[in-house]
Amino acid sequence: MNIGDVSRRSGLPAKTIRYYEDIGLVTPQRSENGYRAFRDSDLHKLAFLGRARTLGFSIEDCRTLMALYEDGERESAQVKAVAQQHLDEIDAKIAQLESMRDTLAHLVHCCAGDSRPDCPILSDLAAG
Repeated sequence: MNIGDVSRRSGLPAKTIRYYEDIGLVTPQRSENGYRAFRDSDLHKLAFLGRARTLGFSIEDCRTLMALYEDGERESAQVKAVAQQHLDEIDAKIAQLESMRDTLAHLVHCCAGDSRPDCPILSDLAAG
């Protein structure tokens, strides 16, 4: 398969596929003329990477997960540890976003939004 075929079948842009090749996540064969020749196993890896990235895993986490996937001797505890760390990071981001939302909602509620110049939103931002 060429990169266009793999792009269509995996749902990943060709630019992303080239990047994954550049950083060693996939290693397609090369034909005599230098074109990439993707195997079914490459397509499977790319689909795996696409799904992992959709779940927000970092490139390094993807590299770790791919290595674990390919390791027949892996322990599921290793996979769970990577996923748990990522879940903890997501939970921390959600808590931070909720705090930001609560603060901003309070400021918006306190702002009269009329023709007067005083604004608690600007006052809060200026207080830093």
